[in-house]
Amino acid sequence: MDVYEIFAIIAAIVGLLGSIVPGIPGPPVSWIGILLMYIGGHVGLNLMIWWGVITVIVTLLDYMAPIWSTRITGGHKAASTGAILGLIIGLIVPPVGMILGSLLGAFIGELFVTDKGVWAAFKAGLGAFLGFLLGTGLKLIACGLMAFYIVKAVIVA
Repeated sequence: MDVYEIFAIIAAIVGLLGSIVPGIPGPPVSWIGILLMYIGGHVGLNLMIWWGVITVIVTLLDYMAPIWSTRITGGHKAASTGAILGLIIGLIVPPVGMILGSLLGAFIGELFVTDKGVWAAFKAGLGAFLGFLLGTGLKLIACGLMAFYIVKAVIVA
């Protein structure tokens, strides 16, 4: 196993973790693993370019999905912010704390910032939470597939 393979596997693992843990950009870190495998001569240029494009798209969708879903459910930016803060606080008790923290954070953020009432806050909170889940799911899928390609290239090499 060469140095590129070792660092690519580390990038894949960190990328997968970053798909769930806020503050670590999961797909870009995983793509660095693909880039390292390309530099090491283990994957082709097309694979590296396509995963770069997919990484950009998934990263943009991750930021936009909570905004779109919050707007669709009539929510305010506070619901999206609350979902992120609730997730961070929920890291104390993963994965249940992350899920409940995100949902409650979105609900509380919407309830305290707007004056629309409990039902509207619940709806907006649910929208922000669903957008968060969509973004997280997309990141996990992308990082999981990149990790697959990295491990496959290591095994074949």
